[in-house]
Amino acid sequence: MISSERMAAVDENAEALGVPRKQLMESSGNAVARAVRRLAEPESAVAIVAGRGNNGGDALVAARFLDDYDPTVHLLGRRETVSTDIARENWDALVVAEYDARTVTDSKSLELGDPDIVVDGMLGTGVTGELREPEATAADAIDALDATVLSVDVPSGLDADTGETADAAVSADHVVTFHDRKPGLSDLDADVTVADIGIPAAAELFVGPGDLRSVRRGVRGGDSRVFVVGGGPYTGAPALAGQAALRAGADLTFVAAPETVAPQIQGYAEDLIVQDYPGDHLTPDQVDGLVQTAHDYDDVVVLGPGLGDDDETLTAARRFLEAFEGDAVVDADALPAVPEVDTDATLVCTPNRRELAKMGGPDVDGPLRDALDDIESFAADLGHVVVAKAAEDIVTDGERTRIVRAGTPAMTVGGTGDTLAGVIAGLFGTQDAFDAACAAPFVNGRAAERLDAERGDGLLASDLLDAIPRTLWGERS
Repeated sequence: MISSERMAAVDENAEALGVPRKQLMESSGNAVARAVRRLAEPESAVAIVAGRGNNGGDALVAARFLDDYDPTVHLLGRRETVSTDIARENWDALVVAEYDARTVTDSKSLELGDPDIVVDGMLGTGVTGELREPEATAADAIDALDATVLSVDVPSGLDADTGETADAAVSADHVVTFHDRKPGLSDLDADVTVADIGIPAAAELFVGPGDLRSVRRGVRGGDSRVFVVGGGPYTGAPALAGQAALRAGADLTFVAAPETVAPQIQGYAEDLIVQDYPGDHLTPDQVDGLVQTAHDYDDVVVLGPGLGDDDETLTAARRFLEAFEGDAVVDADALPAVPEVDTDATLVCTPNRRELAKMGGPDVDGPLRDALDDIESFAADLGHVVVAKAAEDIVTDGERTRIVRAGTPAMTVGGTGDTLAGVIAGLFGTQDAFDAACAAPFVNGRAAERLDAERGDGLLASDLLDAIPRTLWGERS
């Protein structure tokens, strides 16, 4: 099954792969027409009720494949109110070709006659709640007919994700839904056909601009804070992670670091709030206070950047994860602690291929996609989301697996993994763990692509900081 939001992302990803929505609309309309031909004999009267969006566009296309029938098309609104260019083009095609195509500018003027089949193409998967006019009156008019009702994708007025129906929802006898079944159709008392409309499997496998558009809706939508626990032997890593989190939507970023390096980390950026603790590396003595701080402020934690591999530090990382119950991105030096702990935290782990093998995952010499099933199984056993980093990143929660192809060879420079951890954390404040983990490497990689002509192999991780927000909010398919 596929949710309405995921379906919208897959549509956009397909377009980015070279399969335009106009082509998908043509396939969808053809599928609707095939269903009509299965349900009725030629010359039967077919009333097509089309809304002003792409769902209506699918229904408009269907009319052109029903020349052996007696179709009438009823557009609910004026041509100028059709919301997409491709739906409007299909309306114009019907008018120019002299089909019986009528505009319904007043709900009282809708006259469907006495059709054998009614095609409900008013509203699709992206519309929820009670129907407005003229759709509400049209739904009542459709239900009052003694005709077979065929709905396009979902019956108008039915929530595609929950199955809840509006007061005036269309009662469909048959539904032609596209690409995959929608959850809200599960308990529907109707015959449901899933039509393959030519969306390539790659549109679901590879993270694309549709995924990015989905996460944008939640970014900057809440009060999100990121708490970076890092630093000790290294100072740049936690600073990069903290700044990247801010660029990706976090409202505040705090960095907890040893007192010996806290001033240097603060010096990288005035936007970071740096909190020091005694010593020159993380020790178990610091854990209780750090966990309490993270819980008090409901922070998304980034654990690991620049911590170093001191035995005491790894013990502290284990104890932190055992005690922490929130959302965390585990990176770099903290990763070996993950397989050894039982935690109530929701984790996104970001190993490179060497760290993946050290955690107990597959040891992969070639492309990570060659070990895709093994990485997925490792994530399932681990019980957390894994972002395995390489030229192509593998993102999996053990059940769902995606590949991120964004990026450039210059990203082998040190620090790009730290910016990735920060972007995941910045998105994690408003997104599901898996969604944040999929979108973040796409953003990080596309940010590098933006800079490729200018920086080439001279890219620095710090260069990505300015490109991250331009990519996150300015990306176009």
